[in-house]
Amino acid sequence: MSIFSQRWLVIALLLSTAPLVFAGPAKHDADHIDELKVNPSLQFHDVLEKTIARNPMQATLQSREYMVSAKSMVANAMLPSTPALNVLHQNDTLGSGRGEREWQAELELPVWLPNQRNNRLKVADATQSNVAASRESLRLQVAGMLRDAVWDIAFNDNNNALATNKLTLAKTLQHDVEKRYQAGEMAKTDAMLAQQETLRAEKEQLRAEAELMHARHRYYLLTGLRELPASFEEKQSSLEDYSQSSIWLEAQSKVGLAETERALAQVESHENLQVLLNMRRSQGAFDNMSNDSVGVKVRIPFGGDTRAAPIKAAAEMHVGAAQTEQESLRNTLETMMHEAEHNLSVSRAELLIVTKQYEIAKESAKLAQKAFQLGETDLVSLMRVQAQTYEAERAFTTRQIQVQWDIARYNQAVGVLP
Repeated sequence: MSIFSQRWLVIALLLSTAPLVFAGPAKHDADHIDELKVNPSLQFHDVLEKTIARNPMQATLQSREYMVSAKSMVANAMLPSTPALNVLHQNDTLGSGRGEREWQAELELPVWLPNQRNNRLKVADATQSNVAASRESLRLQVAGMLRDAVWDIAFNDNNNALATNKLTLAKTLQHDVEKRYQAGEMAKTDAMLAQQETLRAEKEQLRAEAELMHARHRYYLLTGLRELPASFEEKQSSLEDYSQSSIWLEAQSKVGLAETERALAQVESHENLQVLLNMRRSQGAFDNMSNDSVGVKVRIPFGGDTRAAPIKAAAEMHVGAAQTEQESLRNTLETMMHEAEHNLSVSRAELLIVTKQYEIAKESAKLAQKAFQLGETDLVSLMRVQAQTYEAERAFTTRQIQVQWDIARYNQAVGVLP
């Protein structure tokens, strides 16, 4: 197909949407603007701390602190469970009526089982360690969300800037073409083609601006801030695996806690022995004298298998659930680690390629613009070169951002905070 035929094919396609040419500039709700100011004194780490403080999971962690206090109090108690006081009075007023009376007070004291207190202390310590691990895990999880939020803004801000530049270039070209059309140097179809290109660029800029507003709003919901740090680029961590990741350490802590609780359940599946101390005062029939005595009773429970089986089974289920969660997390982190390494390597290789493409495209655009001004090439050819240059610039700037984003994701995978 000749260049002349290609030109008229493009014009025909554009004329099929000709009513849009005269519809005027697109309008949108100007009130929907999510502004974020860049604060040079605001550090990325400070933003992270503010984001962590307002995370909804803080309430859950605070409630778990009460559980730690409760388990510690139970472990350090004097008795394994609460004592009980029984009071008894018996007389024959409604019986023989001979004046027989008896009063008895009885104190029930549970006795610690072997290793019961020690295992309770271990559970309390393991629970405290698990809560601390959860706090560090939450910090890393929030850091991941914050990293994606700021780089999403950078990505969409770049797209918006490119779309704005494209619109400016299209308007400049349209003005030049219309001026030459008025002078009789170009056809009306060229003027319409330039108008269509301006409208297309305006539509792209409108969509890019909307996506930028959405990214800014997501950042605001996450952080509660209307400010951005001036810089949030990171250096790649020297760590090569996720073994130090607080998310992985939390999973290990959960398994350790479940195993400690299982050891306690093995002990507490048996009932505690009870020692009962009593004092009795009795008065015989037709006798005004009373008799005082003190007694000791020991309650030894038997047949503990019926009681022990469900307690042990529940403890085993908790251990199994924790181990399953740990192995599932291992697969997730292995995948995340692999993708982070591979994506970063690919992005860096792509950046080298698109850098060369962009340099060539810029030079081609200069030559095409000069040729168009001299009348050596037509409008369609110029627009094709400009479109190629725009795509080359977008690929170049996008890869630059993507490399930094991939570094942040690599650091997230190995568990490094910004």
